[in-house]
Order: sequence, then C-alpha cells, then structure tokens
Amino acid sequence: MSIAFSLYSMFKGERGMKIKTMWRVLAFSAVFGLGLIGCGGDGNPSGGDNYNGGDNNTGGNNTGGGASGTVMLGRLKWMTTNLNVETADSWCYGEGGQVYVDGDGYVTLTPSQIQANCAKYGRLYTWEAAKSACQSVGMRLPSRGEWAGLVTAVGGTSTSTAGKKLKSTSGWNNNGNGTNDYGFSALPGGYRYSSGDFYGVGLVGMWWTATEYPSSNAYTRGMDSDSDFASEYDYYYKIEAFSARCVQE
Repeated sequence: MSIAFSLYSMFKGERGMKIKTMWRVLAFSAVFGLGLIGCGGDGNPSGGDNYNGGDNNTGGNNTGGGASGTVMLGRLKWMTTNLNVETADSWCYGEGGQVYVDGDGYVTLTPSQIQANCAKYGRLYTWEAAKSACQSVGMRLPSRGEWAGLVTAVGGTSTSTAGKKLKSTSGWNNNGNGTNDYGFSALPGGYRYSSGDFYGVGLVGMWWTATEYPSSNAYTRGMDSDSDFASEYDYYYKIEAFSARCVQE
C-alpha cells in the first residue's frame, strides 16, 4: 500500500491526478478486499481524520435540503448545495455502513455524526436515485456536456483552476479550500462503495452526470483536497453513491 501511495505522489497535473487515482484504487482494493470501480479524485491517504469532515469541519452547511439555492453559471441555474433529499438508495455519509478513516481503519459513526454529515454535505445517491431526487425538486441531473460547460464558464479552457474557483472557502481538509468565486460552494461529501462502506468526506467530492458510459456506468465530475482540478471520470458503476447537484434552465 505504501509503495503505491509513494509512486502516485510523483505524478503532476490532471493526467497525473487520474493516474494517482488508479493507484489508490488498486492499493485500497488489494489491502481491504473491496470490489471497487474507481475511487474518485485524489484524496490524501495520510491527511486528517474523515469521520465527518476531518480537520476542517466548519462552514458550508447544507441544512436547507433540496434546492435551497441556485446560481446562474453559463446558461443554467445550478444548485449551490449538494442535494439533500431523502430517497430510496441514498445515504448520509456513514449511514448503514462503516467509514474508512486514514490511520484508524474502519469505524462506525454515531447517529449524530451521520446526521451532521447530511446537514453539511448532503446525501450520497446511486445514479438512478440522483436523477429521481433532482426531479422531485423540479430540476434535473446535469449531463456530461453541461458539467463541461460549467467548467468552461468558470475556468476557461483549463480544468486546472475550475476546482479552486468552485470549491467552498471552508470544509476541505489539508488546506484544500477554494475561493468560491461564483457561489457554487462545492463541498467534499466523499462516496459510498457498493459494498456499503464509505470513504473521503472532507477529502473528495464526486458528482453524478446524467450521461451513461456504457449502460452500466455513468460519467462523474470530481474535485479533491489536494488539487485545483475539476476532473471528469467515466468508470463508475451506477450502484456506487455520490453527491448530486441539480440544474434548471
């Protein structure tokens, strides 16, 4: 595990970040026996505890639920919080499973910690649940192209600065906060594996797109605490659970 993590630390830029992600998947799967299809972003495996936001657990609350606010970016109105509507196949971070915490292994969160995660980071959804939850608040899940349009609107042709501009000014571990130039307030809600366990709150934010690849997978957008990128990924099964942002015209 340490060999893989030391190797991926050598890579730079967005391509390097994706290579590091794959190293992380392989290392995590080999040690803990999880059947993973990707692990999103580039969270630091030595950075802070991540029970419910790790070492930076202030600000960025998502207490409103649903579509509590929107901001016009490009041609669409985007939610300014992670979706927090309870549906089937959605979970607060840590709900019904264990949380992997760097340095501590697997832990079980208390009910109050689990609810605090929902209030701050919103819920984690399977792909189908994310689509349904967006529809329930009169919005829809954005496509791959619409996420690309958002990145272009805030970062021009480069994804290397879009993440920093979209991230909240608090809530990211390892000094990974952004400038929140456009009020998007991206927060790192982590993710839920199909095994039922969780990882990455405070370190990684992953958001579903409505675009399938292929029929069993869907594209996602990811940001992490160790870079300013807002990268696209195409290898996640729809039964994994990530955050959702909804849009409307």
